[in-house]
This record gives sequence, C-alpha cells and structure tokens, in this order.
Amino acid sequence: MFRLLIPLLLLSMQGSAGPADQQASGKQTKHVRIKPAALAGFVGQYRDLREPELVYSFSTDGASLYLQSAHIPKAKLVAVSKMEFTSEEEASAHYIFSKGDHGQSKEMKWATRRNSGSAVKISDQPQEFHFRQYTRQEVMIPVRDGIKLHAIILRPAEETQSLPFLLSRTPYGVDEWTPASINARNSELAADGYIFVEQDIRGRYKSEGRFEMMRPLADHSDPKQVDESTDAYDTVDWLLKNIPNNNGRVGIVGISYPGFLTAEAGIDPHPAVKAVSPQAPMTDVWIGDDFFHNGAFRETYGYDYVVGLESSHENAFGKLDQDAYDYFLNGGSFLNVARGANIAQLPTSLAFVEHPAYDNFWRSRAVEPHLTKVAVPTLLVGGWWDQEDMWGPQAEYAALEPNDKSNENFLVLGPWNHGQWVATTRYLGDLEFGAAVGEQFRKQIEVPFFAHYLKGENGFDLKDTATFQTGSNRWMRYSHWPPKEGTQGRNLYLAGNNSLTFNQPSGTDDGSATAYVSDPANPVPYRKRPIEATYAPSGSGWYTWLVQDQRFLEGRKDVASWTTPVLDKPVTVTGDVIADLFASTSGTDSDWVVKLIDVYPNDAQLGKLSGDELMIASEIFRGRYWKGFGAPDALPANKPVEYKFSLHGADHVFLKGHRIMVQVQSTWFPLYDRNPQQFVPNIMSATKDQYKIATQKVFWSADHPSHIELPVADDRSAIARIAGK
Repeated sequence: MFRLLIPLLLLSMQGSAGPADQQASGKQTKHVRIKPAALAGFVGQYRDLREPELVYSFSTDGASLYLQSAHIPKAKLVAVSKMEFTSEEEASAHYIFSKGDHGQSKEMKWATRRNSGSAVKISDQPQEFHFRQYTRQEVMIPVRDGIKLHAIILRPAEETQSLPFLLSRTPYGVDEWTPASINARNSELAADGYIFVEQDIRGRYKSEGRFEMMRPLADHSDPKQVDESTDAYDTVDWLLKNIPNNNGRVGIVGISYPGFLTAEAGIDPHPAVKAVSPQAPMTDVWIGDDFFHNGAFRETYGYDYVVGLESSHENAFGKLDQDAYDYFLNGGSFLNVARGANIAQLPTSLAFVEHPAYDNFWRSRAVEPHLTKVAVPTLLVGGWWDQEDMWGPQAEYAALEPNDKSNENFLVLGPWNHGQWVATTRYLGDLEFGAAVGEQFRKQIEVPFFAHYLKGENGFDLKDTATFQTGSNRWMRYSHWPPKEGTQGRNLYLAGNNSLTFNQPSGTDDGSATAYVSDPANPVPYRKRPIEATYAPSGSGWYTWLVQDQRFLEGRKDVASWTTPVLDKPVTVTGDVIADLFASTSGTDSDWVVKLIDVYPNDAQLGKLSGDELMIASEIFRGRYWKGFGAPDALPANKPVEYKFSLHGADHVFLKGHRIMVQVQSTWFPLYDRNPQQFVPNIMSATKDQYKIATQKVFWSADHPSHIELPVADDRSAIARIAGK
C-alpha cells in the first residue's frame, strides 16, 4: 500500500523500498581524510555487472569525491577508509574500491541495507549528468471543510513557459521531497519539466484533520461532505489560483495507497485534471487487495498497517523483531495478537474484528463500483508478482473498460513486484528479463502519456494494453485485456498419479480424489523462514516471495501437486486464469490455496533457476463464503463443494522442456491467518481449542472434475502433445 520512498542514492540499486527506508540509518561513521592524488585514482565510470544499464560516475574537486548517474544527482561522498566511501545523504550506502596494477581503481562494490553489487571500471573519464534545477516551496492548502493540507511544491527554476502540475497525494510523508530527490525518484518526468506537488493527506504528518484508512467516497451532491476525491478537487482548485505560470492542466499519479488516492481523484474530478495514473492501486481491500483475499485475512499485512499508520501520526513500521511465523502462531487469533501488541482498539483492528465478512463497511471503501465512466484519461499500472496490490489495476481497468467511449482507458502489466517499475532493473529475485523493463515502461509509456495529455505532445502510441510476456521476455500490445482474439479457453484437469491433462475425465464418478491432512498447529509457510517483518529495516523476503522457488515446501504432506509431462513445445497462457476446484473437508470450514507453477528443467546452464518451481498465478479462497461473501456459512462435512475463483491475469510462456504444475493446500501462513477448520462465528476471535486438524480431499473424477481454466494461445498441436493424444 505504500508509495515507494527510496533514499536518494539507492534508487537504481535497491529496486523497491518501503516505509522502513525512511528510518534513521544508524550509528555515526568515523571519517578519514584522503589526499587529492589518491582521490584521483577513483575517478571514472563504472558499469554495474548485474544491471548494465546503470553507470556510476565518480569525480573529484581535489578535496572530495562525488558520485552521480542518470538517476543520482551529483552527491558528495565521505571516506571511512582509504578504499571505502559512504554518502552524506545515506550512511547505509557504501562504495568500496579495489585497485589495478597501476594503482588506479578497477572495480567498485556497493552495499546498502538490503542489497549489494559490483561495478567494473569502463572509463577513466567521469561523465557529467545534467539535471533540471528545481525550487522548493512549502504550503498549507485549505479545503472545503476548513482544514489545511500540507504540500511541497517543486518547480523548475528559470522556466519561463507555463507548465502543468503533476500531483501525488500520500499518507507516508512528503518532507523528504527536495529538488535532488525529485530528480532521483522521477528522473524522466523531472527532465521533462512539471510543477510537482507532493501532499500529505488529511490527518497524516503536517496535514490537519483526522486520518481514516481508505476513507469511503462521500455523497458529492452535498458540497459539505469531504473525502479523498474532494480533497484532491480542492487542492487542484487552489493550485490553479495560487501558483503562477501554470498551463491549467493537472496530472495525478501514485503507487499503492497513493494509487487509491489517484483513482479517487479521477471520480468526479476537477475539470483541470487531464490525466491520472493509478499504479498498483488498493481497490477493494476485502476482495483482492492488502487486507483480505476472497475473505481470507492477510494477517501479517493487516497487523503491519495498523501499527504503521494508526499507532502514530507518522510512519511506525517495522516493529516485529522475531520470526513472524512463530509470533503469529503463538499469538493465536488476530484479536489475541492485537491485544498482546496493544493495538486492538485502533480503528482498523476494530474493523477487522467487527467486520470479518464483506459488509457495507468494506463495500463503502471499494473503488471499482464508482468507476462508471472514464472521466479522465487513465493509465493503470501493475506487476505480475505484486505482493500487495496485483488485483487492483486489473479490477479498475475491467470496471472502466465497458464505459471507455473515447479509448482512454489504458493498462500496463509487467514483471514487477510492488512498484518496482520506478527502478532501473532487469531482475526480480533470480529472474532476469533481458532488459531494464521499468526504464522501458517509463520512457516509452509513462512519460509520453503525461506529455500527451498535459502538454499536447505527440508520441503516446499505446492503444489499450501493454504487457511484458514472461517466459518469452518481450513486450506485447493488445487491443483489450484479456485479449479477445488469438486465445482459446482450455481446461487443464487434475488427474490420477499426480498428473495434469487437457483430457476431460470420462465415465462414471468413482470418487477419485487426492487427500491430505491440514493441521493448523503446523501451517504451510508462505515463504522461507525466518519470516521477517514486512518492512524490516535490515531487509525482508517480502519483496520477492512470489517468485521464490516453491521447492522449499518439498516433503510437506499437506501440499498436493499435479504436473504435466515435459513440454515438447511452448505453451502460452494469456488472460485470466480460473481455478475450478471440487473439494471436501472433514471439518466445517476450510481455506483453499491454488497455485499455477512453471517447473524449470534441471539444467546447469539455468544457474539458480535450474529445477526452479516458479509461481505464475496463485490465490486463496475462504470456504465459509462458498454461498456468497456477504455472510459466512458452514461447509457440509465430507461432501464435495465447488469453489470457482480467479487466480487473476497472466501473460506467460511455459517453454519447451518445462512442465506445468498445479498445487493445492489449505494454509498459507502467516500471510493469511489460520482457518480453525471448524465453523466458528468469527475467526478473528477464535480460541486455541477451536483450531482442529482436518482431512482435505481434492476430487478429479468425472462428476467432480477439478481443473484450471487456461486462456491458451491458439496452438492445438501443443495442446495435443500435452494431453498425450
């Protein structure tokens, strides 16, 4: 849900960061003096070995060493030893040089709190990078109910022509926004020239008023009502009237919680708003974003956000200092954990406990029901492996698309985790995509989008949807998402001997099923342990868990797997993946997790990916909502029930030599709280004795044919080969 706030010198190195990155960077470091002749030995350009698009340039004025790059405005470094430097801006960033035969440096290693890497020297001559200069202004903007909202305004210095505004609104604080940081964090847009406005939303940091998590949309027919939409409207109105030399056009952009705020600003927008880009927007936090997925409670994330946003007027993340698996397992129910952490009375903790089902409390906070028209050109952005808000951009696009009369509803989906497109990187975990896809998106789509709608410039050529197709590692463009042409729906059936086939089961129903025992006292971890706090200052596996090799679960008897034979031809899946599961439980409640996995061949040339089991799509469904999300209902014990739910969109090629795997399990902990596996009125307050072991059965018989609905590219020969025809 956070807007990525990346320290100035780490933007190109870290990929993505969270609220914890705003914390103090630690103890004071002792500095040493280095002679000018020695400093000269470090001067030159260094190319990052992992990210070759990144070139770091070091220069000296005789007294100090300076670092700059395409995303790093010139910054002074200080020496902590004869070969090691750190930044005045970010003490956790270190640069360590090694010398060649003639005393000149030949390599530079860098390290941050979360990452490290190496760069090799490619030139003895430093490169100068030129950044647009900006001035900084701090203002308090009044809105219709009398409160004032704090904002930072960054305007290109010495700019004579009128410029559009680019507004971002956030609950995470804006004081760090400076002329240097705008050039680092928004390099391409900053170079293009906008009046940037960064605003604290009401009740956060220096803004007045009361903060409310994902504030519901108000009745806009009443001019006295306020919400995030009206606050954006009033902010835009004030900017137009009080900031001189603007061109009368405003764009709004934000990632995650600010993505939600951006979407809200596009509902009954100010007439001057000409473009919005909700990126990884939280859209419906009960159905598919952040706090719940299909009724299953995302316990660690809910806990983190109550602590992070409601225990303080400013960010308070990263408090957990032990394995989250043990912490939440020992804590029992969420209510018990919340009481132990003294957060049970905070507003969203109370909401979790008092509103576990999809009632009006959550419906009123959902965005997509209000997206009944494309009121302003909209660029939605999301990542295939977004660990927080993967569902939101796809849901908002789908809501807007039927009403897109002017073809101004756009969607971009790439191979990123949450907000990773802000960085220059070609990697996610061990996956490599062959190009800096985030940079490609920014230069080829995002910058032209705002330039077209805010400045009237040509160059924006996206017609509808752009996706980065994984497996083949190439950008694709479609006239609609999911594509209506070029694919056909095919059912991939679970079958005996842990196999998958495109052949439908036939004959009489013989009750064929795969059984496993689910024990709430020993739940399946969702990532390798230890599981750090989501935004742990020292780094967390949270950012890459969706691409973590699933072989860490090998040997667990409570994870059922089905696999195709080795593919002798690529199989392309483009569109929405649907799980249609027939399953029973010996209890009266259960969770069902379904994962679609690409199994890599055992090949030394693949390096770390040899034999890897990579999740392509996955989702959970809480069984008690089998009759509808509005109210829970007990499951019939030991009787098959059909669960049909989306694993969401994918554009992926299962390559020749790979296999397709489907896994089913009933716990995914502590990302999701444990289901007691017997029906209780409220899982949030379940007692220890209410958690029961259950025997789960997944059916693959003629009358109960569990399968995955795949949108497969038209290639019947590949389908026939997998099916064994």
